[in-house]
Amino acid sequence: MNTHLNQSIRFSKSRPPHLFLRGVIDILPLSISVIPWAILAGSMAVHAGLSFYKALAMSGIVFAGAAQLVSLSMVMEGASLLTIYVTIFFLTAQHFIYALTLRNDISILPLSKRLTLGFLLTDELFAVSVPNEKKHPQYLFGAGLCFYLFWVVFSLVGILLATALPNLLNYHLDFSIIAIFVAMIVPMCKGKPVMAGILMTCVSGFVLKFFHIEGAILISGLLGMFIAVIVENKMGEK
Repeated sequence: MNTHLNQSIRFSKSRPPHLFLRGVIDILPLSISVIPWAILAGSMAVHAGLSFYKALAMSGIVFAGAAQLVSLSMVMEGASLLTIYVTIFFLTAQHFIYALTLRNDISILPLSKRLTLGFLLTDELFAVSVPNEKKHPQYLFGAGLCFYLFWVVFSLVGILLATALPNLLNYHLDFSIIAIFVAMIVPMCKGKPVMAGILMTCVSGFVLKFFHIEGAILISGLLGMFIAVIVENKMGEK
């Protein structure tokens, strides 16, 4: 029994560095995939009228890809501040669920480290850490820091390219956003409620956008969640 205990202690001591590197390796494909997205975010910030330092600070401090692109596009379209705030709130509301899911795994950490992980928490980080054995704090730090560095560095590249290539927005770099979310979401698309919610979100999003309805992203997302809940309740009654 003592031998087994000693082996467990040695394993636990060697585990954090190993898991940090494992987190880096696991999120590396998504980090590489986000490069066009980060370049687009940097260039859009410049085209929206932000200075070099403000554009860089937006990627370095806000660190929310979808929220950055949506808010910048809404600013360029002249949307009201209230619409932007409400849309971004619901667009990033899933992070509350992510945080609650990881709460027990990181509760032993001091507040400063918990806040750091909260800052690094993204859709991509949550996606790679879904398996229970991958929720170790060191794994999360490794994956989160790797993704953050890729985002900031290539946002800087986008900021610099925005002046050299004025028409950078015409290169359709936004396709990487679709590719990344498809790669993350498709494996999770199981069951009729989820599929119904996705279908409603896509269809309503296209229709609302076609008619230039302000807040189309927010409305389509809420409709998708509403339909998913209805379908799930109907299936539970049977």
